[in-house]
Amino acid sequence: MIIDILTAAADAAPQNKFGLKEALEQGGLIAQTIFTVMIIMSVGSFYILITKFLEQRKVFNQYKAIQNFWRAPSLKEGATKLEKNSAWRQMVDDGLAAEENHGKMANSMEAHDWMHGSLARSEDTINSKLAGGLPFLASVGATAPFIGLLGTVIGIYRALIAIGLAGSASIDKVAGPVGEALIMTAIGLLVAVPAVLAYNWLQSRNKRIGELLKGFATDLLANMNSKGAVKPALMAAPAAKPAAARPATAPKA
Repeated sequence: MIIDILTAAADAAPQNKFGLKEALEQGGLIAQTIFTVMIIMSVGSFYILITKFLEQRKVFNQYKAIQNFWRAPSLKEGATKLEKNSAWRQMVDDGLAAEENHGKMANSMEAHDWMHGSLARSEDTINSKLAGGLPFLASVGATAPFIGLLGTVIGIYRALIAIGLAGSASIDKVAGPVGEALIMTAIGLLVAVPAVLAYNWLQSRNKRIGELLKGFATDLLANMNSKGAVKPALMAAPAAKPAAARPATAPKA
């Protein structure tokens, strides 16, 4: 008997459904558009994060062949030890092309400036490619909270209109719509925070690659101007571990 009474009371109680789905349905086209834009921002941010990380890791891995490059007797032979279509191979090829054309300069100073400018241009091209997509992350991090806030403002405005039409400002009529409106702000923050963190992390890695490119360009210029006499100091190969000493055997009686 008691269970039947409680069940009947529960069925008779008004069932209020609140959540993201209800917020989008009641918010109409504007709320749905804002939500779609933030989904696109989030997917684009993670796509750029993954692709740029893989691209940077590839550049770092290709840098491991630099020592073999400098051990070659000439730059042309060393270039063959670098992976094709890599940033390091591109700089070497651009430097060799500039060296072949430097004879057209009137004096040695102009030749030096020409080669230096060619390597700097190659370096800038690589850095520009590595930075591709990062402005999107910065834009998402800067605008996503405000787009979410726009959805919240519209949701609160809709809630106030509903309260005015109902003629009542009871907590049950205020809490639900306002809570739904705040969902958009939360989504905006969830989209913006990963984008900002990804942007700063990728920028720091690009800065490290830029430092390696600048040092490599300087070494290339010094090597070409000295006709191969100047080469960077190579890291010594790790010394082989000494063989374990065999235990002394006792002399036989």
